[in-house]
Amino acid sequence: MVRESVSDCTILARSIPPDHPVSVHAARVRGPRRLEELLTAPASPRTTDGPPEAGASSGGLDRGVLAVAMVVVLGAIMSILDVTVVNVALRHLSEDFKTDLATIQWVATGYTLALATVIPVTGWAASRFGTKRLYIISIILFVAGSALAGTAWDAPSLIAFRVLQGLGGGMIMPAGMTILTQAAGPQRVGQVMSIVGIPMLLGPILGPILGGYLVDDVSWRWIFYINVPIGAVAVVLAARILKKDQPGKGEKLDFLGLVLLSPGLAALIYGLATGAEKNDFARPDVLATTVGGAVLVLLFALHALSKRNTAPLIDLRLFKRRSVAAAAGTMVLFACAFFGAMLILPLYYQSIRHQNALHAGLLLAPQGFGAMITMPVGGKLTDKLGPGKVVLVGLATVVIGVAAFAMQITPDSSFWGLGGALFVMGMGMGMTMMPTMSAAMQTLQHAEVPRASTGLNIIQQVAGSIGTAFIAVLLATQLKDRGLPSGGDQAQQAAAFAKLPPETLAQVPHKMADAFQTTYWWSAALLLLAFLPALFLPRSKPENPAADAPMPMH
Repeated sequence: MVRESVSDCTILARSIPPDHPVSVHAARVRGPRRLEELLTAPASPRTTDGPPEAGASSGGLDRGVLAVAMVVVLGAIMSILDVTVVNVALRHLSEDFKTDLATIQWVATGYTLALATVIPVTGWAASRFGTKRLYIISIILFVAGSALAGTAWDAPSLIAFRVLQGLGGGMIMPAGMTILTQAAGPQRVGQVMSIVGIPMLLGPILGPILGGYLVDDVSWRWIFYINVPIGAVAVVLAARILKKDQPGKGEKLDFLGLVLLSPGLAALIYGLATGAEKNDFARPDVLATTVGGAVLVLLFALHALSKRNTAPLIDLRLFKRRSVAAAAGTMVLFACAFFGAMLILPLYYQSIRHQNALHAGLLLAPQGFGAMITMPVGGKLTDKLGPGKVVLVGLATVVIGVAAFAMQITPDSSFWGLGGALFVMGMGMGMTMMPTMSAAMQTLQHAEVPRASTGLNIIQQVAGSIGTAFIAVLLATQLKDRGLPSGGDQAQQAAAFAKLPPETLAQVPHKMADAFQTTYWWSAALLLLAFLPALFLPRSKPENPAADAPMPMH
């Protein structure tokens, strides 16, 4: 276990830029004791009326903040990677448990609904019990669910254990974001947000690759067992590195808000996902679930904004601030367009270019490489220039990348050309997503961070669900307009294609490519709309004389 901990921490330490003072110390690590001293060392002493200590110049991240960031990234990457890894294995799970895809799909859907149910309570729990305790408990729940899922004996047991995973996984990201934001302070929030973005990048890239390898060459059970050692290391490091909790006293849970929001989000996301899957939002069950969820969310909003509610589950009054509202609006439009577009990328490579899941995952890697280059730079520029300027450049870069990708989509496009467009898209994402989140966090007080982090995570989850549903339905409509089957599982689609006349069958690849191309143009248009709220993001760093001083941890 010690060796695994040292190995993981050494890898993370090497991710620090070579010119950063911490990297010099990390390079000299010669054993577990030396590494432990490095990671558990407190932040350099700072004052607000004198020059910063070495290693913290120009608002840089000191050793204490970097150590906290390593802990947060380790937990977050585990939970986000798990989603894409499991998606690759669904068909194999269907065969192994001898059940249909509609049933086994609940392995993914149940996890997502558990996320939606538990995220709203994260802000209250962080304030009431402390972020360190909440973070460790969430990882333990996630790891327990992973270990049990690996032992599942049938589909219902696997679905139940995935729900337990989701209850833990839903709290990891907002709790981690709160910990980092409070540790770094407002003027360095851009840099820490760029660190939080690492798992968001690696999940979609490494997930299909890792999932394909484990399912094909090892066992599907290891897509869950692999979380156990990673989670154990994360818990040990969190217990040693994160500061002692100072939870609030006597804060009551907004029970009515919880009753309205958690089921409302779950119903809304389930309705959107089911409608997209069936390509029919007018079905009575889909319509009732979606509308019912939306009504519950609306009732929660009215309840949270009521003057009589002094401690709402999610403080929606924060969104009256220009920076928070602009960040939320930008995030909604960006998540709808970008996450939706990412959903159909593997489908293009698999259905038209006939690549397997592993190769499709490798072909998506240029996007991650592009984001890895710009995300640290975008974080530093956000803290120095203000998020508004960085996000506008990032959005423009994303639009250029999506447009370049759309123009190239054919049945025999050059993989190099498509990879170049994905690289540009990734560069734009690295300068858009986390700087947008930073715009909201920079203006918040210490006590406001947990609920704002929770609210922004909910917005991202819902916007991503809306975007994937919108893009999926749009693609299905485009395929249908061209006389191609667009519904059912793979076997049903194969049977439908077999019934097509020969002259139509010969044109299938070109018609499918044309449908994908039109869909991506719609995604680019939606991204252009994100410029409207982005224009209202702050274009200067926050004026706070004590901003460089790390905030006290919960």
